[in-house]
Amino acid sequence: MKAMTLSANGGPDVLVLQDVPKPEIKPDQILVKVQAVAVNPIDCKIRKTGAFGYGVGSILGFDVSGTVEQAGALVHNLHVGDAVFYCPDFSLPGANAQYHAVRADIVAKKPTHLGYVEAASVPLTALTAWASLMEQGDLRLGQTVLIIGASGGVGSMAVQLAHAAGAYVFAVCSAANVGLVRSLGADRVIDRQSEDFAAVIQKEAGTVDLVFDCFGDTYASRSIPIVKPMGRIITIVDPKGDLSLGYRHNIAIHYVSLAFDSIRRRVDDMKIIAKLLDREILKPVVHKVMPLENLADAHRALESGGGFGKIVLTVSH
Repeated sequence: MKAMTLSANGGPDVLVLQDVPKPEIKPDQILVKVQAVAVNPIDCKIRKTGAFGYGVGSILGFDVSGTVEQAGALVHNLHVGDAVFYCPDFSLPGANAQYHAVRADIVAKKPTHLGYVEAASVPLTALTAWASLMEQGDLRLGQTVLIIGASGGVGSMAVQLAHAAGAYVFAVCSAANVGLVRSLGADRVIDRQSEDFAAVIQKEAGTVDLVFDCFGDTYASRSIPIVKPMGRIITIVDPKGDLSLGYRHNIAIHYVSLAFDSIRRRVDDMKIIAKLLDREILKPVVHKVMPLENLADAHRALESGGGFGKIVLTVSH
């Protein structure tokens, strides 16, 4: 089969198209004929650093949609021909290939109203947003949340989830994406280039219950003065600045990484995400669509910034 593999760790040019053996499945796995895969920031980090053991010959790709080609003897919930989508764990290999073997219990059936491109754009980002806001962040009806990096893959899911949960949503993004973020359910969109987000919140709300940082830099540390005592800051990136002042306000600061999440919780959360998509409470946000062979260009586009939602690659057979 064809797959995009790493010829080394480094820049996007290390991603090359190769012929590799078709995966053989275990009794608890399915073989997926991949139709679409999405690119995430963690793909770029792993490509550069070789984290999780991804080196020469490794295959990336952690957002997948496709059809069941083969089912193992212990698999009873999925059948050949079923349309599915999922976020594989971070063990080797990923899904930037024509076929992918995966544990059947972390796979969900694709919502019928979504195409493969849309479905592939959702799992990793929606699971991360759900774990951050609803589980670690304990977001509740009537609370106020600040989402930083609201137009990105995770941020665009987070805005929709927070809005659906009945929170008042402040959202920070670039000027080009203000309209998009507002359409996703944000109550107040703050242009990060021309507005001081902390000053806006102090003037309009005073404080927030929860900050969700999808952007990094010094946003988390600069948010501390606008978080209520006993409030929470959740980050999925490496924040800069002094976070130690949070203790003076009894602010809890949590780091969330789906790479280290339990498989059991991911199974349960994937079922929730599928239901939210079925009810159109969550809607995919796709920025660009490219063929799998253009994976290096997709990595370059993601790393250059300024986009929104997800970049999705289609897989030909």
